[in-house]
Amino acid sequence: MTSTMPIQTIAPTRTWSAVLFDLDGTIVDSASDITASLAHMFTQLGVDVPSDEVLRSYVGPPLLDSLRLTAGFDDAEAWEALNVYREHYAHRVLCSPVFPGVAGVLERLHAAGVPVALATSKPESMARKVLDHAGLSQYFTEITGASDDEELSTKAEVVREALRRLESQGVDLSNPVMVGDRGYDTLGAAANGVPTIMVEWGYGSPAEAGDAMAVVHSADQLRSLLLG
Repeated sequence: MTSTMPIQTIAPTRTWSAVLFDLDGTIVDSASDITASLAHMFTQLGVDVPSDEVLRSYVGPPLLDSLRLTAGFDDAEAWEALNVYREHYAHRVLCSPVFPGVAGVLERLHAAGVPVALATSKPESMARKVLDHAGLSQYFTEITGASDDEELSTKAEVVREALRRLESQGVDLSNPVMVGDRGYDTLGAAANGVPTIMVEWGYGSPAEAGDAMAVVHSADQLRSLLLG
């Protein structure tokens, strides 16, 4: 998000019973690696590579949907493109750095006994590799992502599945909150009755933050809203 976004702050009035995190743009700075693989994909398919702005719009939403809606591919073309993308991105997926301060927030939540779940539209198998590589998996009660067959892919579906897994472990879901960087995170969480804190360091625009409970510009501010 751009620095022109107004910063909303709220005093924590309750203890969150569980925290759900998005991955790309929230925990890891993966845009350059994702867009490089997207550019490779378009080139391999003989399609003009879109502008950087358009390529960045693919970061966050389910990719198969974006290939249909934004690129205009039919189902067969979208799946072919997705497979080309995944093959290339598999060599870059572990290159993305963790945003400054985020690991500390996750560590503090874990130390405080707050259950934390990942809820990402990235394939779950890839998401696990990213968190393992970054040394962050230990802080998560559940790691939930899209299925490889894309049957589970929308943010609403992924959030619902993350909540289901937490509930199956006996986690209190009376006051969950989502942390994300795109409007897709806010809408997907809201579909499950969960409010969202948006992080300004991600890839969303100011317009996408309208329905968020709060917007934070630093990991310290995020920690304060989550832990007081």
